[in-house]
Amino acid sequence: MKVLVTGADGFVGARLVRRLVDEGYRVSGSVRPGAAAARALPEAVMAVPLELTDPASVQRALEPGYEAVVHLAAVSSGADARRDPGEAWAVNAAGTARLADTLATGRERTATDPLLLVASTAEVYGDTGVARPRTETDPPAPCSPYAASKWGAEIAALEVHRREGLRVAVTRAFPHTGAGQDDRFVVPAFVRRIRLARGVGAPVVEVGNLEPVRDFVHVDDVVDAYMRLLARARPGEVYNIASGTGVSIRDVFVRLATLLDARVMPETDARLVRRSDIRHLVGDATKLREATGWTPRRALDEALREVIGAEAD
Repeated sequence: MKVLVTGADGFVGARLVRRLVDEGYRVSGSVRPGAAAARALPEAVMAVPLELTDPASVQRALEPGYEAVVHLAAVSSGADARRDPGEAWAVNAAGTARLADTLATGRERTATDPLLLVASTAEVYGDTGVARPRTETDPPAPCSPYAASKWGAEIAALEVHRREGLRVAVTRAFPHTGAGQDDRFVVPAFVRRIRLARGVGAPVVEVGNLEPVRDFVHVDDVVDAYMRLLARARPGEVYNIASGTGVSIRDVFVRLATLLDARVMPETDARLVRRSDIRHLVGDATKLREATGWTPRRALDEALREVIGAEAD
């Protein structure tokens, strides 16, 4: 199978292209034009320049024709999206609409019937105030620019599915972590702050809101879900990628401090608190499991240890 992975140089994309190559797929990986990251792609992966806000760039990237496109490229940081909501919408929602439409209208020319696997986010569910696992039938109610723009991406891709018959499936991954994630995200951010405090003998670490509950998944389990869905996803469907187990952000902080052997206490910094924090975000992945046999295989502490090890390098 010939597969294009957009955002191939990203946290998840880099792992996915390696897995695809290892399993014998013919893989192309998109990166921003001129991105030095193209040089870091595996030798077997063809680097494809792609700027989602440029129609000509999207057209050129899809010119060869693919049997599947895994669409990971996005403004993926909530903080980045809050700084410029318009850019998040331009890349995440409008960019996905452009990609899906171009893929659909090019099928006759390329003699392909590709699957477009769109990576959305569990954050589209928003904050219902109800502490139960979310299912794909729950109505989205995004409460951040990032989540709203990803909900827009879902709407755009599924509209093309209904209008043009493009095979589209959407994934909603719950928070995931592992080695290689940057410190715009909570686990590597905690690791760096705890390690710094331990190094200077500081008794406290500044944090945001520690009360929210999250469903953390190892990044390799997310990649495994994508691999299975490439073969078994049903067009027009949405799939949660989740462990079904909730853990508070406070507990994550405590686990990391213990693993780092750091005697530190968290101290809330108002500048780090998000007004629209989702209080409880845990997922039900029954649909994914029944469709593909997927189940998470890696524990949270394994992912935390990997982040600690990577941050030490």
